[in-house]
Amino acid sequence: MYIVISSQGPEFESQIDPRFGRCQYFVFVNLDDMTLEAVPNPNLNQSSGVGIRSAQFVCDKGVKAVLTGNVGPKAQQVLSTAGVAVITGVSGTVRQAAEDYQANRLETGSTDVGTPGDVQSWQNTAVTGGGRGMGMKSGRGMGKCRAGRSGYGTAGTAGGPREETISGLKTEADGLRQQLQRLEQRIKELEKD
Repeated sequence: MYIVISSQGPEFESQIDPRFGRCQYFVFVNLDDMTLEAVPNPNLNQSSGVGIRSAQFVCDKGVKAVLTGNVGPKAQQVLSTAGVAVITGVSGTVRQAAEDYQANRLETGSTDVGTPGDVQSWQNTAVTGGGRGMGMKSGRGMGKCRAGRSGYGTAGTAGGPREETISGLKTEADGLRQQLQRLEQRIKELEKD
């Protein structure tokens, strides 16, 4: 399973970068064998939209969780829509954060994350993209994290043929069904305890 950690450097002993969108490096960690791949942030010097672009970048890598100091609301929405767990307030080294995540020792703030195999990321009702957006208006998802297709919030808008919109909606619905099954399974596990 892969997670990504915002980092100030490319190594396990590098410090966590408290910024997600403008971090120096994205360190992708394979928790199965504790190997890493450090990638310089390709969005670091962009003037705007950095959080969204960074969120799309890590989603495209297939991560299950983001560990960082802070994530902006637009990046949070993209990650949540893609089913990526987000843990903020993380500090220390990349190695320490990865080990703490794997051992379930990280405290969560506005995001609730269960065991490392679970994908439980939501803020209000952001799992479905139906939570509050910027300016307290209805949020509807923003990313293209699922196989390069727009989230269902962009369906029906100009820019794509009807078949592509339908295909995108079906992909999103399948992802939501899978996420609901994982959430229901986790609830059952917790109720047994």
